[in-house]
Amino acid sequence: MCLAVPLEIVELKDNKAVVERSGVRFEADIRLLKNVKVGDFVLVHAGFAIQKVNREEAQKTLELYDQMVDR
Repeated sequence: MCLAVPLEIVELKDNKAVVERSGVRFEADIRLLKNVKVGDFVLVHAGFAIQKVNREEAQKTLELYDQMVDR
């Protein structure tokens, strides 16, 4: 089973985006997507942004992840 995590883009650098979740930042390759910008949420898997998602969907997914971790 694969897990993709929704993360917010906080900075763009050529073909990479700096993404963030709860203060943790790292780079994700964005070459698979077009027209991403700072503030967008993307699903990241294995270091690649694979899909753009809206803020509401990202927040719902992150809430579910938090609930799973808290159990």
